[in-house]
Amino acid sequence: MSEALRVTITGAGGRMGQALAYAAQGRSDLRIAAALDHAQAEGMGRPVIPEAAVLVSSDVAAAVSACDVVVDFTRPEATMAVLEAARQAGRGMVIGTTGFSTSQLADIDTASADIPIVMAANFSLGVNLLRAMVVRAAQSLGQDFDIEIVEAHHRHKVDAPSGTALALGEAAAEGRGVSLRDVAVMSREGHTGARPEGSIGFATVRGGDVVGDHQVLFLGDGERVEIGHRASSRATFANGALRAAAWLRGRGPGRYDMFDVLGLS
Repeated sequence: MSEALRVTITGAGGRMGQALAYAAQGRSDLRIAAALDHAQAEGMGRPVIPEAAVLVSSDVAAAVSACDVVVDFTRPEATMAVLEAARQAGRGMVIGTTGFSTSQLADIDTASADIPIVMAANFSLGVNLLRAMVVRAAQSLGQDFDIEIVEAHHRHKVDAPSGTALALGEAAAEGRGVSLRDVAVMSREGHTGARPEGSIGFATVRGGDVVGDHQVLFLGDGERVEIGHRASSRATFANGALRAAAWLRGRGPGRYDMFDVLGLS
């Protein structure tokens, strides 16, 4: 039996950090090697979860060197600091953070020439199946159907549209053979005029404790197709991210996504 994969969890005190720690604690094929958070975090110096002996630290270099794979769900600026440490140490990364700038995405691509990285807007197995379905539906239904993407998240989410909504938009654009950048409509207000032909629209809802709802609407004359996904627990994302971490064992450098992990590519 192979040795358990050593995982470092970043943002250890956050919602996803805690979900990852509990999910990892329940697995025999990996173990929590380190837990990382910012120096002012409330849980600094305490066990990441009561069941684990690993203490939360702010030492990026030590946390990264202790593991085989870093699992990161934080903020873009924090991710970039951890990414550089992982690149220098030759450790793989699973990146679930969203909201990166163009230059930060370029830096992630550069790092993937040296280390293996699984990066996805959403690590839910169901959402990634949904992405594949959206590509196929957009191919099959064509320009006769308008496409709208509606997403809802909790009141604390800081970026909009969500990374998952954008990924679904990319899937729809891929199915149509166009660039999302050229056809996306991110907001509507006032006298907008008729809907631009071929556009892909986005609508954002924020409130309460919604974990994550996404719906893709294909709206035709006389009929519509609705496909979507609702997450009720962050454990869904945590389990997918840890599955990606385990998949990275022995992989060469490159930027991968959940389609690769699930064999949907």
